[in-house]
Amino acid sequence: MLDDFDDAALAQDAALAAALLAIDAAGLGGAVLRGRTGGPGESWLGVFRDLMPDGSAVRRLPAHATDDRILGGLDLSATLSAGRPIVERGILAAADGCVLLIPSAERLPAATAAKVAAAMDTREVMIERDGLAQRHATCFSVVALDEGIDEETAPAALRDRLAFYLSLDAIGRREIRSDLTREDIANAQGRLERVALGDDAIEALCGVATAFGVRSFNAVLLAVRVARCHAALHGRADPGNDDVVVAARLVLAPRATRLPQVDEEEPDDVPEQEPAEPETEPSQRPEGKSELQDVVVAAAQAAIPPDLLARLMTRRSSRARGEAQRGSGALQRTVRRGRPTGTKRGALRAGARLNVLETLRAAAPWQSLRAQARREQARDARRRVEVRPDDFRVRRMKDRRETVTVFVVDASGSTALHRLAEAKGAVELLLADCYVRRDHVALFSFGGRGTELLLPPTRSLTRAKRCLADLPGGGGTPLAEALERASHLAQAIKRKNQTPAVVLLTDGRPNLCRDGRHGREAAEADAITAAAALRHDGIASLLIDTSTRPDRGPARIAEAMGAEYVPLPFADAQSVSAEVRLRLGR
Repeated sequence: MLDDFDDAALAQDAALAAALLAIDAAGLGGAVLRGRTGGPGESWLGVFRDLMPDGSAVRRLPAHATDDRILGGLDLSATLSAGRPIVERGILAAADGCVLLIPSAERLPAATAAKVAAAMDTREVMIERDGLAQRHATCFSVVALDEGIDEETAPAALRDRLAFYLSLDAIGRREIRSDLTREDIANAQGRLERVALGDDAIEALCGVATAFGVRSFNAVLLAVRVARCHAALHGRADPGNDDVVVAARLVLAPRATRLPQVDEEEPDDVPEQEPAEPETEPSQRPEGKSELQDVVVAAAQAAIPPDLLARLMTRRSSRARGEAQRGSGALQRTVRRGRPTGTKRGALRAGARLNVLETLRAAAPWQSLRAQARREQARDARRRVEVRPDDFRVRRMKDRRETVTVFVVDASGSTALHRLAEAKGAVELLLADCYVRRDHVALFSFGGRGTELLLPPTRSLTRAKRCLADLPGGGGTPLAEALERASHLAQAIKRKNQTPAVVLLTDGRPNLCRDGRHGREAAEADAITAAAALRHDGIASLLIDTSTRPDRGPARIAEAMGAEYVPLPFADAQSVSAEVRLRLGR
């Protein structure tokens, strides 16, 4: 069924989505175009613009536009010239009746997406800043160009309000075309208000959303509107099964997070039971509802690309690590370095940099009062700009700390020697990535000779390979000592304003206590105590169980560490490296 879902069908669905969006742009919200720019994306935008009534204008919203550009605010030059506050409309207010195009939507800050979503919900823009309080009516649709890779994607607050999610890469090089005209769209708009979806169809769409794990109620509402638009486009006042199928295929299928479960057929030898007293008349039983839902589920499942669910699961696991995405350290606010994130009121000290425009913007509303005060005090009252220390606005920066991944590798006799080779390969693979990101890697080895810091935090690939080549093996398992040494190093890393993460590779069978005594139970108790210290210090950690038969021992240690537990009895360098990237976002 999935094999029949080729690029030609995707191109047809993309053209149909453009036509439906042209019929009810404000009601359907818009579309996310996922994939590279150019090619299918340009042809889809061309089809959409050609079908929009009167060729609606397009307004662009840069991903990192400031609040005064998005919402509007004080027009600084006009205010200083006029001597009174002059309001400038922002992008959202100016987009009234237009299409808002958001390039690089995967880079759109969550705060900006929330402002766009609020304007779409309330159909107005509210300005409460710079001493102003105004409202501007606005109604627009959004086309978000999402060029993200893997887990990068447009913010959920924005995607939830857009009906269509189109994968351009799946379409390939095929051009998107439509045989419809603006007259067809105008006729459909005239019929839309008379189209009503029945209860059976709505319940079927709700059932499809549940079957595919679509939790957003907005998605169901958008699917209902799409079904009505499709019926209006084909001149039907009463939407039929085809309209519901199209809505499920275009709106719900791309949002799927799971495949529907197939009910097992009852065996033929089940004894017949006495029929229960019917609660409703036969004519009132919802048999048609289940049949319609089955049809819609099958059609929606056929529209899911084969790799969609796998990509969704990978993206969800990666995002779960929050700020650890893409190997970045924890965010920190600073006034000296990093990416600008706005301004704040502050004094010019500790390396803070003055934002001249925002300072003048803060001072502008008070100029008339300050001029009056100067006249009352018989001072120079000629019109000029008076800036006071309370008006100072300094730049705010946001920077990410460097990340140090601390590998703690079990080199004891209980661990097969080939595990050490796999650990070496995993560290080398990760070190190459860290070199590109300017992150660091450290390596502990623990075994019969105790715990050794073979590789202090470094980005040197040559030095790392030289140390890894001499990684020793054999002897007892002093896991508690290794965790304690790793904890001390992690604390030192934090004091250097870096973000540590500990990756422990072990079979979880300690037999040496902290004081050097032998005994498995006492050694495990010491290891759990040392692991709890890592959790208490808030150190992100991952335990990879390298034993061939995973048991509860390593899981208990991982629980004490607050670590992700990954049993990999047949791990190699590639799989260990992949798990570290997935679980810790490296």
